[in-house]
Amino acid sequence: MTAPWLTENAAGYDLLHVHFGLESFSTDELRAGLDAARRAGRPVIFTVHDLDNPQIVDQEPYRALLDVIVPAADRLVTLTPSAAAEIERRWGRQSMVLAHPTLLDEAATPKREADGTVRVGIHLRDLRPNIDAEGAVRAATEAARSLEETGRAIEVEVLLNERVRDDRLADRVVAAANGQTAVRVRRTPYLDDAEIEAWLGGLDLFVLPYRHGTHSGWVELCYDLGVRVAGTDVGHIRSQHPSEFRVVDLDDARTLADAATWAGDARHPSSPADDRLATRRLERSEERRAVREAHARLYSDAIAEVSA
Repeated sequence: MTAPWLTENAAGYDLLHVHFGLESFSTDELRAGLDAARRAGRPVIFTVHDLDNPQIVDQEPYRALLDVIVPAADRLVTLTPSAAAEIERRWGRQSMVLAHPTLLDEAATPKREADGTVRVGIHLRDLRPNIDAEGAVRAATEAARSLEETGRAIEVEVLLNERVRDDRLADRVVAAANGQTAVRVRRTPYLDDAEIEAWLGGLDLFVLPYRHGTHSGWVELCYDLGVRVAGTDVGHIRSQHPSEFRVVDLDDARTLADAATWAGDARHPSSPADDRLATRRLERSEERRAVREAHARLYSDAIAEVSA
């Protein structure tokens, strides 16, 4: 939404809530848009989902955009207390912390095989810049080899989109899994939400091999499905659901092997999986209702302040 659009359509909106897409604008364009909303008497809310942009390598232009919008927004929202602390440290501003609500409306209970094999998944998507694809597959092959040597059965499935940003890198990713039968790289078309949910639901552990990032929707979906997550220690991802997250170092495959063991051992808790997931879904449904109500109050308060 450009400054002219915001000016011309001022009668059609009460408040501007920005989530994503800052990288599509220059700092001057962003500043002009914020000024247009201000002239129209419309408050600006900014959800700080990304303190580092996962779509780009050079973060300096994105940080310059944050330096425009974070100080200027009337209210700030973020997903975790640790991200709020970083925002306050960098800009001296407080944020409302609202957890990311469930991504599922309804879902069948995941069907996991009961054969003792630990099933690990990695989705490299279209090889966007923040994914360490080669590092992830190398770590997975080494971790699988070490677990097999101890007698632990493991299967690692690596999904990779048919259309990717770097075909040469895709070839190297496939080559990195050669020689390890427990690791399979599968090229797929773009998967829809139901297909992603079904695939994740069959895993014990999902791996996030990020070089940089802040929060992750994958972590939320895995939490909803009862799938544990292992990921590199970047941003505030581990703060989303810390009890279900294990930090790994892709340069030390032992950490991934330990995470796979942790996830596999958790498959047989004292309470049945169906009961645990049913309870979690009720809690997440209530959380989503609370988040909606908190947003409604936030909007009302921001509009009232600007109108006063």
